[in-house]
Amino acid sequence: MITAIIFFIHFIFALVVFTKKWQDEGLSTAFINLGLIGLLFTVGWSIAGIISKLIMEQKGFGIYFDRDTFSLSILSVAEFFFYRMYYSDIFNADDKGKQ
Repeated sequence: MITAIIFFIHFIFALVVFTKKWQDEGLSTAFINLGLIGLLFTVGWSIAGIISKLIMEQKGFGIYFDRDTFSLSILSVAEFFFYRMYYSDIFNADDKGKQ
């Protein structure tokens, strides 16, 4: 269940970035950003999986929070800080309108 929520959050974020970049810069830039998000997700999940193997066993903390869910949680936290810097124009859109 937690895994599905994390995937859904990533899907919604990808849609928001795709739509915003499509409106601001064009369709090709939107697809490039969508590819970047997909690439960082797959590579980041692999790296987070290696880190989670060092920390916990396969069964994890229970049926809903196993090692894969833990690695997705690590990935989501790392992506949050990276995307906060990389897409600062999307996250701080309200501040630009007040100037």
